[in-house]
Amino acid sequence: MTMGQKGEADVLFVHSPAAEVTFMQGEYGINRKLVMHNYFLIVGPPSDPAGIKGTTNATAAMQKIADAKSVFYSRGDNSGTDTMEKGLWKKIGITVSDNSTSNPSWYKEGGTGTGMLDLMRIASEKQAYTFTDYATYIMNLTSKVFTLDVMTQGDPALINIYHVIQVNPAKFSKVNAEGAKAFSDFMVSAETQAIIAKFGVDKYGKSVFNADAGKTEAEFGSQ
Repeated sequence: MTMGQKGEADVLFVHSPAAEVTFMQGEYGINRKLVMHNYFLIVGPPSDPAGIKGTTNATAAMQKIADAKSVFYSRGDNSGTDTMEKGLWKKIGITVSDNSTSNPSWYKEGGTGTGMLDLMRIASEKQAYTFTDYATYIMNLTSKVFTLDVMTQGDPALINIYHVIQVNPAKFSKVNAEGAKAFSDFMVSAETQAIIAKFGVDKYGKSVFNADAGKTEAEFGSQ
């Protein structure tokens, strides 16, 4: 999104709704369209030192992690996943931020450049908890890169919504407006939505994502 604010991208495919709203309010983007959603998960070691396995309330689970001072690994990279996770800590009165020396000692960061799969590997090695999207978890579950169980899922607060946004050509003259529109139209087309709706069914028994083109964000209780 930073690249979009600099006019260094033509189109964005993103999953950080609050940041997207700010982006649109700054007139950096046009035609923000809902594409799909799935959910975030809190995952952790099978030993579950904080005793959160099976919980459906994300903030309650994170409160238990904090109370137990169990090690938690964050992306620490200002990604959509990182933003969502930090927002949940804020709800329970715990302030954490990227590269801050005031973060709790049990709160660790992978940092920019550490992808979600690498972070789960690190959390697994350290017997720690982390926050991940459903797609990355389920698609790598049999890879043996990590040994982490799903601890918390099903909370509506964990919804992970993806939008496509064209960068505003009126603000940045070098933007490939035609190409951006073509990509945006492609993502919400009936053919692409059908692919999204069935993606993963053959391997995992259910789709990795829910196809949402034509719906409104209000249906998910999000911006």
